[in-house]
Amino acid sequence: MENFILTVSFLLMGMGLRRLPRFPKETAQVLNLFAIYLSLPALVLLKVPQLHFSMEILAPVIMPWAMLAVSALLIVILGKLLGWEKEITGVLLLLIPLGNTSFFGIPMVQAFFGESGVPYAVLYDQLGSFLALSTYGAVVLALYGGGGKPTMGSVLARVVGFPPFIALILALACRSLPFPAPLLTLLNGLAATLVPVVMVAVGFQLSLRLSPEVMRPLGAGLIIKLAVAPLIALFFCRVLGLDSLAARVAVFEAGMPPMVSAGALAIMAGLSPRLTAALIGLGIMLSFITLPLLSRFL
Repeated sequence: MENFILTVSFLLMGMGLRRLPRFPKETAQVLNLFAIYLSLPALVLLKVPQLHFSMEILAPVIMPWAMLAVSALLIVILGKLLGWEKEITGVLLLLIPLGNTSFFGIPMVQAFFGESGVPYAVLYDQLGSFLALSTYGAVVLALYGGGGKPTMGSVLARVVGFPPFIALILALACRSLPFPAPLLTLLNGLAATLVPVVMVAVGFQLSLRLSPEVMRPLGAGLIIKLAVAPLIALFFCRVLGLDSLAARVAVFEAGMPPMVSAGALAIMAGLSPRLTAALIGLGIMLSFITLPLLSRFL
């Protein structure tokens, strides 16, 4: 509970800083870049070598892809039944299957499961959510956003050039090599900045803009993302007898709010900016209620 309160406190600080004229509009973007290029890679280099490779780590690797398939199928079915416009379906197909499992997910996993849960959250994010954004997300944008069709080269370049993914490859390659003490000190210092930097950035850019025309798809999308998907994940884990820390973290990550990066891409592609902003803003706010509830089932 102490870590959760600390995480919420950083969020509130970000919301407060947004009201100060001294902080420019680009503050959140700068903080996010710092996290992408320094904080998150440092955390990956520290935590991934601590993983013990066994069958249990399959849960955080397979779960995001299973939830993507389930969520996308539900969105397509609802879109046809309710007659959603193409851009509405496109936004939901992009944001609902892809969770904020890195910037928001890792701090929340750390708050509820401690440091031991972080490596599994990293796997869920890097081998699941990020790869899905780079592949599945590119296809959705091409089909619904009117942009150019993604090529294998463009997708591959996006993946291999992402700093946390590079750190993941290095961490896996260097698992048996001990880091020198000065490097460990540096990595620990950078990794410790992830939660405050990210949560302040989230609070700084948190917005909630609702309009009548987006209420139905907004409600349907958030119910799937914050409730249906994690409960389906929990059901399958129970049926399969999976109750390890890796499985619990995977179910918890399945309940994260919509991905901010996916929302930025949707807005850039002109896919219902109002719905996109509402999904991200309200999703984050509601997750402070849904995630503690979800943790009680784990």
